[in-house]
Amino acid sequence: MKYREHFDRQVTCEDVWIPTQDGRTHLHARIWRPTDAETNPVPALLEYLPYRKTDWTAPRDAQRHPWYAGHGYASVRVDIRGHGDSEGTPGDEYDAQELADGVDVVNWLAEQPWCTGKVGMFGISWGGFNSLQIAALAPEPLKAIVTVCSTDDRYDNDVHYTGGAVLGIDMLAWAGTMLAFAARPPDPTSVGKDRWLPMWRERLEALDPFLHTWLAHQQRDDYWRHGSVCEDYTAIDAAVLAVGGWNDPYRDTVLRLVEHLPDDRVRGIVGPWSHQYPDRGLPPGPAIGFLQETLRWWDQHLKGEDTGIMREPKLRAWLNDPVPPATSYDVMPGRWVGDDNWPSPSVSWDERTLGGTGTGAAAPVLVRSPQHTGLDAGRFFPFGNASDLPPDQREEDGRSVCFDSAPLDARVEILGRPRVRLRLDSATPRAHVVARVCDVAPDGSSTLVTRGVLNLLSRHGRDRAVEWTPGTYETVEFELNGIGYAFPPGHRIRVAVSDTYWPWVWPHGERGQLTVLPAESALLLPVRDPASDEHEDEHEYEHEGRGPIRFEEPEQAPPLPVTYERPAEATPERLVTYDVAKGEWTLEVDPNYGGSRVYPDGLRYEESARETYRIRADDPLSAVAVSEWTIRLRRGDDWDAEIMTRTELRATATEFIMDSRMETRADGETVVKRAWHRTTPRTSA
Repeated sequence: MKYREHFDRQVTCEDVWIPTQDGRTHLHARIWRPTDAETNPVPALLEYLPYRKTDWTAPRDAQRHPWYAGHGYASVRVDIRGHGDSEGTPGDEYDAQELADGVDVVNWLAEQPWCTGKVGMFGISWGGFNSLQIAALAPEPLKAIVTVCSTDDRYDNDVHYTGGAVLGIDMLAWAGTMLAFAARPPDPTSVGKDRWLPMWRERLEALDPFLHTWLAHQQRDDYWRHGSVCEDYTAIDAAVLAVGGWNDPYRDTVLRLVEHLPDDRVRGIVGPWSHQYPDRGLPPGPAIGFLQETLRWWDQHLKGEDTGIMREPKLRAWLNDPVPPATSYDVMPGRWVGDDNWPSPSVSWDERTLGGTGTGAAAPVLVRSPQHTGLDAGRFFPFGNASDLPPDQREEDGRSVCFDSAPLDARVEILGRPRVRLRLDSATPRAHVVARVCDVAPDGSSTLVTRGVLNLLSRHGRDRAVEWTPGTYETVEFELNGIGYAFPPGHRIRVAVSDTYWPWVWPHGERGQLTVLPAESALLLPVRDPASDEHEDEHEYEHEGRGPIRFEEPEQAPPLPVTYERPAEATPERLVTYDVAKGEWTLEVDPNYGGSRVYPDGLRYEESARETYRIRADDPLSAVAVSEWTIRLRRGDDWDAEIMTRTELRATATEFIMDSRMETRADGETVVKRAWHRTTPRTSA
């Protein structure tokens, strides 16, 4: 990593209040801009988040916003209403108020004397989401966005549902996380010593756990259509640079955006990365000069300079070379490939029947997996930590039904979203089917390549629930997550099928069983022709002046001098235990978002979290998920605030049961203490 301290333009930083249209609420913003911007105006870049600019995102903010400002932009970090130091009360994620406020901020920035009137938005995860969603509202000044690790489909590609199934691991965990995060107080240094406590009380009294709302909408309805830009891609007028990683759950959004947006307004980059900005150097690498690449995007679309970025391939993707299974890779081997169109003419479908050579039999097979199948799934949101990625899949494969190819006689490269077609019958009206594609080496080790889930209730559409009629066969087909991967000669391609995947997928209320007809089932692989690289290179050099795909080395502004404190007694990030007498499996997870730290202004931010998932191998109704958080913020003897939350989800055969509690303290005295108990019918989950 190169840290740049000197820029062509000197930078100043100021905190301001931005008014919203309701006339009562102001949002708190931090603006880095060139010191001469009022006489030499610049475009504005907006990052708009609930994650607190004064502490939680402060380290990464310090490395990005000043860098952009030094290159001739006003780079602006705004706390969403009811979060951080902004006024008002928190709402649901991406609700109409959040988006309307975002439009107000875009228009306010465009009207400032130091701004040219042109605005861009950028962000990762939440900030990437609302960048897309505000772009779909098309405020006139918003000309370009950079959306990283985000989704265009809030129902089927977010933390709530996948393939129509409840995401047990993140439906609960993220709801618990956001309850704790939304309960954090404003900072007295920003809002005033006399004002922070009344503002905090107002927030806490308005809170309601997201989990209640998310589980009240178990099918794709208007609640999920709101903010899902896939409903109407034509609404987006801004130029979109979409960035993702093969180890991030949102990478399919990049593929959909480059497919559906016009060629002159979209480019996509998918690397090997986790749920992180791709210049941070966190596993898996290689990292790229992300800020330099985005500067090309901003200069092109906000300053009208020809930076050559629109002559880059429409999709630049990292093609992973084969690797042995591991929970972390410092650098993923592979190479960059480029496609000027997506879907690409260089990719063709290779259909491989599951009843073909190497499966052992084409007779019907029974799929009845133990309920703890899925414990080796890895983290839903890999974050660059040591235990994030799926380990060797042999134990998972043993809990599934596997269909193996013959040893490959040549390298097979895939790029895109594989599909699985299954001819099956379900013994119960409600069931899931899960398919994993693995790379099986000659020594038997099994590396997870990609996977997908289908709630059979949603097989005719995510907006309806159609129960299965046991004793009847149907053909179902579903997509797996996108991937770029090369299977080497001598290895086998495995399709592992299960009907459970805990805790990623919350189990249905009764133990089921699937019967699969292998001879009428198939894996469909998007195979990329390696010869297309030679053709593309020739095409690039001869007709467009493009060379091989390369990125600069990472560069950022100097880091904020933050001291990170290790816990006195470190606990494993992921710990699996088995109670033999009970037949109960327990997965304990430390999400490890950064832990405790001390900031240059004396703020001590302490954070600890634990997620627990329990299930018995033979009982889907034994599933329990718990999220626990403790957060403390203090600055000398002037300020001391604590937040403790606990969120639990369990279910009967007919309903979900949600219990949450929150306790907050200021200087050791209780501020607000609340508890919630909710139930909701299991309509399709």
